Amino acid sequence: MGVQQQQRAPIIQEGEQCRSSQSEGLKQTHSVINSLFSGALAGAVAKTAVAPLDRTKIIFQVSSARFSAKEAYKLIYRTYLKDGFLSLWRGNSATMVRVIPYAAIQFCAHEQYKQLLGATYGFQHKALPPFWRLVAGSLAGTTAAMLTYPLDMVRARMAVTPKEMYSNILHVFVRISREEGLKTLYRGFAPTILGVVPYAGLSFFTYETLKKVHAEQSGRSQPYSYERLAFGACAGLIGQSASYPLDVVRRRMQTAGVTGHTYGTILGTMREIVSEEGAIRGLYKGLSMNWVKGPIAVGISFTTFDLTQIMLRKLHQM
Repeated sequence: MGVQQQQRAPIIQEGEQCRSSQSEGLKQTHSVINSLFSGALAGAVAKTAVAPLDRTKIIFQVSSARFSAKEAYKLIYRTYLKDGFLSLWRGNSATMVRVIPYAAIQFCAHEQYKQLLGATYGFQHKALPPFWRLVAGSLAGTTAAMLTYPLDMVRARMAVTPKEMYSNILHVFVRISREEGLKTLYRGFAPTILGVVPYAGLSFFTYETLKKVHAEQSGRSQPYSYERLAFGACAGLIGQSASYPLDVVRRRMQTAGVTGHTYGTILGTMREIVSEEGAIRGLYKGLSMNWVKGPIAVGISFTTFDLTQIMLRKLHQM
């Protein structure tokens, strides 16, 4: 009897290890699916909330008209009178097509990069040190931008053109490919990547750092919703201010085909903007609107992601 038990022991241990491995794999799959869904919802809610301001900002970014809060208000009001209330969300369908996969990939990639860096450098189940928090955010933003860039180009074109020019998202793709070539879908890609590294890196870094400091100071592991909104607003303010000139360059290059300009390189585009409009007025045009729009959008985005994650975990436990 004792011999039989000894023979069965390794088999039982092997079975337990197999079950443990399957359980770990299932847990990881749930984590990825939860992150993708939460990220997609976070991006959709945040961008829809600020879509009219976003569209107005893009129109000023790609034109030589001087920006001011008064002029921005006039543009929104004229658009409303001419084309109706829903026209303020023109291009938002293209934004959703782009932002849902972008936000899903970015938030999910951030969670995976945090785990990977934590496991590699011995910080598993702990907060990453500041430098690695910055790296995880930058890598997440870069991954998402690389995979969804053509959709951003389409959204920019729809935001600055009348309805008669492009009837829908597919029409933009077809017309750009036919008239300007497939390479045009990636015009402005370099400044996007250069801009997304500081933007995503600083946004995630600021939000994660503020949550960590809050937990240490308050003794509460989870901040309240309004605190999350405030942390996200700070993250958006810092991230977008740091990368804003590259955002202007990206928009100019993306819309060159419909504005009559021929922007070729990042430095060439910057030089042309500075010579025509000045460094501050040109490269930082619309930044004051971004200081309103950006913190709201990023705050909503981070808060929606965190709360959706918490809700999904509770549902999974139930």
